[in-house]
Amino acid sequence: MRKETFFAAIIAVVTVFASCDKEGEGGGDVELPTNIATSITITEGQVDVQVTAQNANFYTVTFNENGQETTVESTDGAATYTFSNSGTYQVKSRAHVTHDDYIEKIDEVTVVVDNSVLGQIPTTGYETPMTHPGYTLVWNDEFDGTSLSSDWVHETGNGQAQGIPGWGNNELQYYQDDNTEVVGGYCIITAKQESQSGFNYTSSRIKTQGMQSFQKGRIDIRAALPQGKGIWPALWMLGDNISSVGWPACGEIDIMEMIGGPGNDQTIYGTVHWSDQGSHAEYGNSSTLGSGIYADEFHVFSIIWDDTQIRWLRDDVEFNVINITGSELTEFHQNFFMIFNIAVGGNWPGSPDASTQFPQRMAVDYVRVFQ
Repeated sequence: MRKETFFAAIIAVVTVFASCDKEGEGGGDVELPTNIATSITITEGQVDVQVTAQNANFYTVTFNENGQETTVESTDGAATYTFSNSGTYQVKSRAHVTHDDYIEKIDEVTVVVDNSVLGQIPTTGYETPMTHPGYTLVWNDEFDGTSLSSDWVHETGNGQAQGIPGWGNNELQYYQDDNTEVVGGYCIITAKQESQSGFNYTSSRIKTQGMQSFQKGRIDIRAALPQGKGIWPALWMLGDNISSVGWPACGEIDIMEMIGGPGNDQTIYGTVHWSDQGSHAEYGNSSTLGSGIYADEFHVFSIIWDDTQIRWLRDDVEFNVINITGSELTEFHQNFFMIFNIAVGGNWPGSPDASTQFPQRMAVDYVRVFQ
């Protein structure tokens, strides 16, 4: 449903051939490789090079980005490098007999990299319709403007003002308005590694509390998720009465949560929390992709909620269900408001590590409520 923008990548080849020939260890001339050739493919900023030559023992490919050289050595002549910015760059390919005996070919490649926010989110993925049999659309946000609608408010800080430092989970981020933007038909929340008010990370947390709340029905949220160790995106709900009864007595419905990192970026969770005779109770399940991770493309995270049960779906496939008819589950027969956020760190995901790349973004295409 979104307009897609494609950024062209052009290969401008300026070829220079050279060789380095010296006497071999035995005193005789070394027979250099011949017929060096390169095949270059560009996908946005990623440049894939395939080098071939006769009589080569191995290959090196050196990518030069603004004076910084990166060399890839391989036996089959394949090398890949991703450029950070648009420009024309030199790629030096060598076919070696030994490290010092080689022939080389120099190409110049011109790449166009989209470093805008929209260029950092996927353009493909699953979608759901604007109508479902037996339901009426009662509220939706397609994020088609340039700012959040009046249905949303920001929650700021690290929880101290609310009396729950670290938001109850020892989270590391400081929530601020600036990390949310509405652009290109998406609501984009960005987690950054930056100092703010004594914290080393910033992010955003938006909610519909006091503006929009719902009881029962079907909720569809189409989103592309961030990734990385210590990254914790969530699309969730809390009971309207949290201010009077507190948590978990208000009830919590987690439509989608993910704790990022290798081995985790492909799994999301759907969970409910409630109070059972004064003690915290929870029930949930997960949905793991067969291939790829949730940052690769958009998915639709849904619940179908009626008088007897709540069902969780990912791309219209059910992965969790709970019966809510028990007397201890009265929380789930009242109105709930929505919360979208990316947390950084915390008890569940742990802290970011050296492998975590920032910024990380969650892009929400739409939220739709049917009853």
